[in-house]
Amino acid sequence: MYKILFLLLFSISFTINAQKNIYESPNFDELSDNHTTLAILPFLANLDLKNKMTPEDLKILEEKEGYAVQNAFETYFSKRSKKKKLPVEFQNTKNTKAILAQKGIDYKNIDVYTIKQLSEILGVDGVISGTLDLNVLLSKGVSTDFSITDYFSGNANYGRIGVKISDGTTGKLLWKYEKQINKKTGKNTTDLIDRMMKLAIRKFPYERERKKDRKNK
Repeated sequence: MYKILFLLLFSISFTINAQKNIYESPNFDELSDNHTTLAILPFLANLDLKNKMTPEDLKILEEKEGYAVQNAFETYFSKRSKKKKLPVEFQNTKNTKAILAQKGIDYKNIDVYTIKQLSEILGVDGVISGTLDLNVLLSKGVSTDFSITDYFSGNANYGRIGVKISDGTTGKLLWKYEKQINKKTGKNTTDLIDRMMKLAIRKFPYERERKKDRKNK
């Protein structure tokens, strides 16, 4: 009984915290009115692992984690679009990578380009991007066994993720969602993104009903 109560309170607290960590531009409707296609960029990852390795090997792992998030978002939006049509489409990530590669842009130098530049190169109206701070290799899968001692000791914390949607024409931030990653978040990258977006979906700005409701206010 106590375990069920704890999990219920944890879930409620988690959901409330998720809503607090969401920002939406007051000019979202104006800036996104003509949006039809968004590109999903690889996330910029920062790993703080316990095991020692060379800086080169660490960079390789960070790149892998960054692309794993990109792929997980594509998977999520693909499933979401089958359940409910969104007013925007998402550029195939293989096409995104290919177009960027043709311009000499890859994970190692993508951060030196602006949102406006990347959107123009990709031919999209906006981009989804973000950062990932981890102390585990989430793409390989992690333990989800949870105890109350883990929660208080900090052993349940794996890092933090920040997701941004930016307007391609102006480069302005439209929407941002930040969330801590822990044992209850998900067992791998795909699971993380799926659970995270399910919590945030009521605040996701491209939901048709929500956009309609804002215009009627």
